Amino acid sequence: MQEILQNIQSPQDLRTLDKKYYAQLAKEIRAVLIKTITQNGGHLASNLGVVELTMALHLCFESPKDALIWDVSHQSYTHKLLTGRYAEFDTIRQSGGLSGFTSPKESMHDFFVTGHASTSISSALGLAEAQKIQGISQFSVAVLGDGALTGGMVYEALNNAGQSQAKLIVVLNDNEMSISRNVGALSRYLSKVRSQPEYRWTKLRVERMLRKIPLVGDGLAGGASALKRLVKRVLTHTTLFEDMGLDYIGPVDGHNMEELCAALESAKLTQRPALVHVRTVKGKGLDSAELAPEQYHGIARQDPEDAVQGKSFTDVFAEILCEVAEHDPRICAVTAAMSMGTGLERFKEHYPSRFFDVGIAEQHAVTFAAGLAKQGMRPVAAMYSTFLQRAYDQILHDVALQGLPMIFAVDRAGFVGADGATHHGLYDVAMCAGIPNVKVFAPSNTEEMQEILQKATKNDGVWVIRYPRDVAEMEHVPAAYSCEAFDLYGDIGAKTAVVTYGRLFYGTGKLHKKVCVCKLKQLLPVDQQAVESVMDCERVFFFEEGARSGGAGEHFALELLERGFKGEFKLTAVDGFARHASVEELLAEHGLNATGMEKLCEV
Repeated sequence: MQEILQNIQSPQDLRTLDKKYYAQLAKEIRAVLIKTITQNGGHLASNLGVVELTMALHLCFESPKDALIWDVSHQSYTHKLLTGRYAEFDTIRQSGGLSGFTSPKESMHDFFVTGHASTSISSALGLAEAQKIQGISQFSVAVLGDGALTGGMVYEALNNAGQSQAKLIVVLNDNEMSISRNVGALSRYLSKVRSQPEYRWTKLRVERMLRKIPLVGDGLAGGASALKRLVKRVLTHTTLFEDMGLDYIGPVDGHNMEELCAALESAKLTQRPALVHVRTVKGKGLDSAELAPEQYHGIARQDPEDAVQGKSFTDVFAEILCEVAEHDPRICAVTAAMSMGTGLERFKEHYPSRFFDVGIAEQHAVTFAAGLAKQGMRPVAAMYSTFLQRAYDQILHDVALQGLPMIFAVDRAGFVGADGATHHGLYDVAMCAGIPNVKVFAPSNTEEMQEILQKATKNDGVWVIRYPRDVAEMEHVPAAYSCEAFDLYGDIGAKTAVVTYGRLFYGTGKLHKKVCVCKLKQLLPVDQQAVESVMDCERVFFFEEGARSGGAGEHFALELLERGFKGEFKLTAVDGFARHASVEELLAEHGLNATGMEKLCEV
């Protein structure tokens, strides 16, 4: 029974709570997190790690007057519990329920829909500058993890913030993890900073003591702080953040409410943007999550019916890539902090010298891979579809324009379910469609994945191979006609044709007796023979698990039109942003499941 938590209807209730109950409240919150996320799926370890930090933020700031901006925001579950959403928290990530990320539609305490890393400082600074212009004296707080520091956008924002006098506070949640353990020089730098907390913590306490002196306290503290900074610059090396113009406070124990509140209150008294460095334990309060936080970053629903039966496309991709790399020393793999999610842990184990995890830095990952390709390697960049969006210019300018051979393994293509709008992989085809010299493929089973990936490693150009988080070992369906770019099924001479690709093909089974089904393996450029195969049809229905505008369906329709197609063409794809729900629910909602296809085709 959550005796304290159930009575917290708003942050104001938390601020009136006797501090002797803080530990019990934190315990109750963790119990709710574990129970709910185990049932519904979601991000467990990251949320367990920020319970006390979230409580301290709502104690020290007045949301929504003060804006709390969560980077990525998958760690905002405690924030939701403290801002009036306890009663419906058991609906999180369920169709029609709470989002697993912040959402302004849910609450005035959520300022942005966020699902990608390294963006919070930019948006928080923009809010703070607008408030300054409008004469509003409130704080804007960006809360980000240390994994986000590998994203270049953070430094663009910090560079800008260092010149600002806006009321911006950056809270760095340092748990040494993103999804996998953090890598690179910045991770080592934070380790060095963590080992020297005494000076900064003493400085914080002295400043707080001086500010308590009536009338002259703020002036004394400000003067002392400036003098300290001057002496420190002469005698010691400052932190990176101080060099960029921010006041640095920390490291602070992220599970000690007294230290957290003291640090945040001190940050509010600075005369320029401040950064509070907080150390937390990812998975705090659950032994198994603390020991293996990467395995508990995101967990699936604990329902046997939801278990993936058989190898996923991710598994198949990883196996084939390792097999190809064994015989081709040019093959190397690049990922952006997603070695586990993309299946590359296996490649890392077998070929460590040819494996590169660059951190949460998709733009850098692509251009870095371009450098590898220029020197004769054959890089395979494995990313989720939603994160590949962040590197559009690099694909166009640094890879395609240069004519470099490169393979993009685009995981989680199509609907992803409960993670919702920020994570659906619906835009990669349309994104790549406007880039010259890019080929886009969509295998629908293990054999096609193997065929396409092996050909990609042996040929020049940019190859994009997109696939869902789904079972790859589908039941074999014999084709009436097969070639490299597409297969034909059912009645080839029928006057009605269905064109589709990927996992949607397996919803066309009942149509095979009455229509011609064209399953595309190559989406772009549109294969002319595939177009020719349906030119004589009176009706052509194209079903696409992707964006309607600019997708494969529109390009296929254009080719038909230019060839003089006289029949009816109907495209069923995704318009706008899709909500969070199960993949099955979303396919049905958008008319992309078997029932929707059969109904539209009227057979």
